[in-house]
Amino acid sequence: MAKRLTILGRVQGVGFRYSMVEEAQRLGVTGWVRNRRNGAVEAVVDGTPDAVEAMLAWARSGPRGARVTDVQVSEVPENFQRFELWPTE
Repeated sequence: MAKRLTILGRVQGVGFRYSMVEEAQRLGVTGWVRNRRNGAVEAVVDGTPDAVEAMLAWARSGPRGARVTDVQVSEVPENFQRFELWPTE
C-alpha cells in the first residue's frame, strides 16, 4: 500500500521535489512528487515498509533550506514503476 504525503511549510523554492526524487532513488521507492498551488508539496511513495518509513522520516525535515511544519499521511491503493517529478497542480 502506497502512502500519499502532503508536506506543509516552507517547501517550495528550496529544491524539495528534486531532493525527494534523489532520496526516493537512493531508497528504491517509486511514486511521484509535485508542487501544489497552495504552497504544499504532494507526493505518493511506494516500496517496502522500511523504505517508505525512511522516506516519511526524510519528508519530515526535507532538504537544507526547507522548514517542514507538518506531513499529512494517508494510504492509497496505487503502485508505480519508478519515482517521477510531476507538474504543479
